[in-house]
Amino acid sequence: MLKNNIIYEPFSNWRFSISKAQESYLWDQHGNKLIDFTSGWNVANLGWNHPELRKALISQTKINAYAPMWTSDPIQEQYANALVQSLPATLCAIGRATGGTEANIEALKVAKAYTGRKKIVGFAKTYHGQSSSTLALGYMSAKDLKQDPMYNNFIQIEFPTITHEQQNEKELLNAFSERLEEILCKSDVAAIMTEAGIITGWGSARIAPKGFLQIIRKLTKKYGTLLILDEVGTGFSRCGELYGMHLENVVPDIVTFAKGSTNGAAALGTMVTTKNIAEKSFKKATLISTFGWTPIACAVGLRTLQLHLELKLWERAAHEGSYLLETLRTTLNNDNRLTYIAGKGMLVGVHFTQPSNKPLVTKIVEQAQKMGLHIVCDQDTTIQLMPPLTTPRSAMDKGIDIFTSVIKSTK
Repeated sequence: MLKNNIIYEPFSNWRFSISKAQESYLWDQHGNKLIDFTSGWNVANLGWNHPELRKALISQTKINAYAPMWTSDPIQEQYANALVQSLPATLCAIGRATGGTEANIEALKVAKAYTGRKKIVGFAKTYHGQSSSTLALGYMSAKDLKQDPMYNNFIQIEFPTITHEQQNEKELLNAFSERLEEILCKSDVAAIMTEAGIITGWGSARIAPKGFLQIIRKLTKKYGTLLILDEVGTGFSRCGELYGMHLENVVPDIVTFAKGSTNGAAALGTMVTTKNIAEKSFKKATLISTFGWTPIACAVGLRTLQLHLELKLWERAAHEGSYLLETLRTTLNNDNRLTYIAGKGMLVGVHFTQPSNKPLVTKIVEQAQKMGLHIVCDQDTTIQLMPPLTTPRSAMDKGIDIFTSVIKSTK
């Protein structure tokens, strides 16, 4: 779609103009107030237009807005130190970027340079950014990968998804472990890139059994493959921990951040790895970014991280996310159009039957907006709910009421 000279991808067609945004609410161009259950897709975790972040941004513009890549600004160093202190001790070398795509490209380049290998493993129907290489990790179809030789070094495997409560999770994990080892045992894979046991980027909110990350960590160490954890969507308290890696206490070789790291107030992406990997790879990897880590973005990033730590926002995400999940399961229990409802922290996926219900999902999203609730759906049949983590219970309840009533009334 082309709207006001701006191209909108079919997955995210233009729906309305934001005239105002504050805390848990958006206002459209007609002045209609909407409860937001998207956070701009896991961006505004602290709520829209947080005053502390606005203050940090304005303050930094009065000092310095830009630092060339061969220099540094004190605020960049402050943010680097604060971020490293919030991570496991081994993760201490930072690559600067402007967003999630660039951070993930850096991660792939570092992994290849360090290992001397070319192959990368990703999961089918996932999203890690809009470059050719990151799209090949999961967003592109297996058919498209096979037809173009430039993607010969990308391997997609199925994500071990829990689809119902009675599912044998041990069998699911065992099958996944066997398949992954079949691939890694050839010792020619540079890295595997994954999210922390939940798919956020595609919009499907698919959940893996607990132990998923531990299996990957064990096998990657066994065969000299690096583990890249994409925390663009799971980081900054969204999934009930400050970072998704804490869900299973797994330390990756490389981790990437974006989205919630500045709450949407500035463009910032980050790749973090170990000192050893950085020293042995950075010359070959060529980590260059003209606008990566501007002082303005770092000032906002620093205050964002401080607020998450001060508020322990992950605890609220875990508590309120559990409330959201259980309330939806109870209220929609008898709707046979639903296959399952699953989530981690304040990220919940409502899954409808395949494949004929796509029009139904679209209708629900459109009708909810008319009723005062802003939600989004994926490319298949899932509505992914991602309210700001600071959403008050009153707004949460009203949003749930609108959502469930629209589902029940939409045919």
